[in-house]
Amino acid sequence: MDIKEIKRLVKLMIDNDLAEMNIVDGDQKISLKRGSGDQGRVIVDPAGLPGAAAVAAASHTAVANGGAHAVAADEPVSDLIEITSPMVGTFYNSSSPDSDAYVSVGDTVGDDTVVCIVEAMKVMNEIKAERTGRVVEVCIRNAQPVEFGQVLFRLAPN
Repeated sequence: MDIKEIKRLVKLMIDNDLAEMNIVDGDQKISLKRGSGDQGRVIVDPAGLPGAAAVAAASHTAVANGGAHAVAADEPVSDLIEITSPMVGTFYNSSSPDSDAYVSVGDTVGDDTVVCIVEAMKVMNEIKAERTGRVVEVCIRNAQPVEFGQVLFRLAPN
């Protein structure tokens, strides 16, 4: 699989707002995973790609994702705390379109801090942090659909 093909696949993911794509072509395989939102990450699983192609795929994927960083699938997970969606619905970062976001990158949150709303079946559900830390990443854009268990925010522990 060459770099042009990987670039085309990443563009296809972004254009169609796909979160994950697994491709097998003979003995080559590639697994692309993308977080939601402007700050989403593309994770390249280099299994089946020659060493140089895997490195090139990771760096090229990062460029194709609008500057987001690429992470090899076997890279160790950081100690960041994830706040995930407790339900399927639509993510809202504020109580109304005219209001400020509940939290932004750099804000400190506590257990009872409301971080967002997830609308499900016309019911607005306030989502609390249920953890203490500093927001380091907002993983989804306002008014975007979310899945159960999808990461909404990442916090650095205090």
